[in-house]
Amino acid sequence: MESAATPENKPKEKWWTILRSRLIAHLQQREEQIFLLLSLLIGALTGLAVVAFIVVTERLGMRLYPVGSAAWRRVLVPVAGSLAMGVLLYRYFPNARGSGVPQTKAALFAGDGFISLRTVLGKFFCTATTLASGIPLGREGPSVQVGAGIGSVLGRWLGLRPEKVKALIPVGAAAAIAAAFNTPMAAVLFSLEEVMGDMHAPILGSVVLASATSWAVLRLLLGNNPLFQVPQYTLVHPLELAIYALLGIAGGFLSVAFTRLLLEMRKFFLHLPKSTRWWHPVVGGVTVGLMGWLVPQVLGVGYTYVGSALDGTMALKLMLLLVVLKLFGVTVSYASGNAGGIFGPSLFLGAMLGGAIGTVAHSLLPGYTATPGAYALVGMGALFAGIVRAPMTSVLMIFEMTRDYAVIVPLMIANLTSFFISSRFQKQPIYEALAHQDGIHLPSHSTRDESSQRSVAQIMRKSPQMLSSQMRVEEAVEQTRSGPFRIWPVADKGYFLGILNKEDLECAFVDGRKEQPLASLVETLHVPHVHADHALHLALERMSKYHLDVLPVIHRADLHKLEGVVTLPDVLDAYGIDRIGSR
Repeated sequence: MESAATPENKPKEKWWTILRSRLIAHLQQREEQIFLLLSLLIGALTGLAVVAFIVVTERLGMRLYPVGSAAWRRVLVPVAGSLAMGVLLYRYFPNARGSGVPQTKAALFAGDGFISLRTVLGKFFCTATTLASGIPLGREGPSVQVGAGIGSVLGRWLGLRPEKVKALIPVGAAAAIAAAFNTPMAAVLFSLEEVMGDMHAPILGSVVLASATSWAVLRLLLGNNPLFQVPQYTLVHPLELAIYALLGIAGGFLSVAFTRLLLEMRKFFLHLPKSTRWWHPVVGGVTVGLMGWLVPQVLGVGYTYVGSALDGTMALKLMLLLVVLKLFGVTVSYASGNAGGIFGPSLFLGAMLGGAIGTVAHSLLPGYTATPGAYALVGMGALFAGIVRAPMTSVLMIFEMTRDYAVIVPLMIANLTSFFISSRFQKQPIYEALAHQDGIHLPSHSTRDESSQRSVAQIMRKSPQMLSSQMRVEEAVEQTRSGPFRIWPVADKGYFLGILNKEDLECAFVDGRKEQPLASLVETLHVPHVHADHALHLALERMSKYHLDVLPVIHRADLHKLEGVVTLPDVLDAYGIDRIGSR
């Protein structure tokens, strides 16, 4: 019976395989048209995912810790939620930690557009668990990774070329922001300004299409309700512009404090053993739970309280207290590994800071200043610009929320002031710094601008034989003595550690350290290197700076993966120097 059943199954499997391969071949012939249709589908699916985020987190959160609930629930629920989420992240979804924006950019620039379906599902469920339990992180950043992941999964399933799969990443990201904030135009700008880093990206049409589709799905299912009910803004007196500039200064310094505190805390947790990561999020849960026991407004993203600040109905002392408590609650929650973003918290902090400054200004100069709600609104944009470093997206986002041109000038003053101060005192943007802590080197704007120039990848050669970190100095000297180059890469079981030059080996040999392993000589921190997409002149500059004739070429997403080496003769030959010298 078994032998008879087996042949019956084979034609079905073969039929399905043949049909899918024919479908993929047909789609590849019409890739451009399919890409636009795929943008519509990604927008619709991402819109549904964001709606599910909103409904699940808000309704579940209202059941777990309703308004006026017992204090013990406000402590227990965040602790239990962070513990459950920590176990899920540790055992099943390790790539779903954090905000989602750095991971999305890493997939675009260092991972060939690959985001697995497992990560998409894990990001959704872990973030939903986190937010529903009262951890004060946002849903917008995770939504970006979910939307980008939907695009990546669909693109790979349809057999699109890797370049097209990568192009679907910002398409999904724009769809996510459009639904999460109910701001379709700001979503397009964010995708181009922050994710792509290119305001002239050729995929603009697809980004707009996905953003509009996602926004339409949101309106269809949840209605045309803005994220915040914002009162009409008016500029009472030109003196207010100076106060808005002061708000921008305060917002810039608060942005710097937020970024540095988060990075330092996260650095501490990352240095702990990996086997302990399952309980790290509980630290954030306990911290938030204790804060929530005393001040319930700390729990959750807190958009309801942002609305109170915008209405001008929140007390000054409470707003100042929430600035301090949220600053520590959000940074500890994120740094300890909870799944959630920083978009929502930045808006909350900005609203509280702006509302507090507006309350003080209005009490001192009631005839020259608007109500505190106007300052809370501008404060939201100032913190977003200072923390996320997307000032134009911030201006457009607040404008879409208010639909009021009068807010543009004060908003631009505060945003650019905050952005300038944040950039001055915290050189590295937060998403770039977070990726760097994870061992991922994202390309800078200057690197992307140089992409049209000759790159390292064009002349990179395979790495020479790597020296084992366990090899003795004496053995290494014998092996490298006849080699053509001075620099040799050192690895430990295939993991690149650093480089050694012949002079260091010879000195160690002469000093009587013949039996020492090479691991004792290798400097593993700040290893001179380049990436494959770097411009060729950068490799030459670093060779000159470090006096090297060979540079290792490291993978952007894995600093222990050696892709090859670039040599000085090859660089000079690429510039035609050898040929010129021979004439």
